[in-house]
Amino acid sequence: MQHAPAARPSPTPAPRLPPGTATRPLPAAALAAVLALAASACVGGGRGTEGPVGPVPPTAPSPAVLPSAELPPVLTPGQARAALVGADDLGETWEPTRGAATWRDELLKATAERPDCRRLLDVLYTEELFGTGAATAPRATAALDDVDGGAQLHYRVTSYRAADLDRTLAWLGTLPDTCGRFEARDDAHGAARDVRVAGLTLPEAGDARRGLRVTVGDTAPDDGEDTRTDTRADTGTDTGGGILTVDLVAVRVGDDAISLTNGTLGAPADDATRTCVEVGADRLTEARRQGRAQV
Repeated sequence: MQHAPAARPSPTPAPRLPPGTATRPLPAAALAAVLALAASACVGGGRGTEGPVGPVPPTAPSPAVLPSAELPPVLTPGQARAALVGADDLGETWEPTRGAATWRDELLKATAERPDCRRLLDVLYTEELFGTGAATAPRATAALDDVDGGAQLHYRVTSYRAADLDRTLAWLGTLPDTCGRFEARDDAHGAARDVRVAGLTLPEAGDARRGLRVTVGDTAPDDGEDTRTDTRADTGTDTGGGILTVDLVAVRVGDDAISLTNGTLGAPADDATRTCVEVGADRLTEARRQGRAQV
């Protein structure tokens, strides 16, 4: 007696294609796309019925490379130049500079042990009061010489955050206490310098202001007696034992500031410093007002 063959499972019928359509394997690119969609559906917890998968958004840039939203608009070069002072503002003995006074290298290119005092010397030498980055680069500068008294005045206009400008002004205010008197070392010339720092009274100008008077000379005797004498000199290399006096001043107007150094080996020209503060603050205020009006 013959047994009927065991029943076999019926194979799943292949999908029917329209007549005349040839069956071809999927191209590699299309197969990769299908696999990617399947993987996305698995990662999404099987929610494939929620709709087609959209394009993946581009990776957001790191916050470190995003432009800062805190930096205020800066003055245009023309507006900054309009806030400068010139020789005509200071008197007939002043004129555009003929070159940096060499007492900068002779007396200011020095260092000190205390960090704040060392930073002060760096600022006096480089005149980068608000920093050395591109964001704090001066928008406009002026350099003037007093041909009679030998003084040299450098003036800058800078735009930055008001809070950061005020921090620098606050730091200046601490220096008469932290660096009232200290010794600076000039390794290039093998000399020690006696440096003294005092506050400088300024006219009421701008939103905030701070000034220092710094004197630099030969090291005084140990008994504290100051035997140095004031002498007038030009901008030559011979300091002749004289005392260098430098006024360091900064005035903030909104998110902009003026800074200046007024240095001389002779008697300080107080009127030049005061004029720069008063005239400069007024011009910076007007430049800012015109800039807002043009927006």
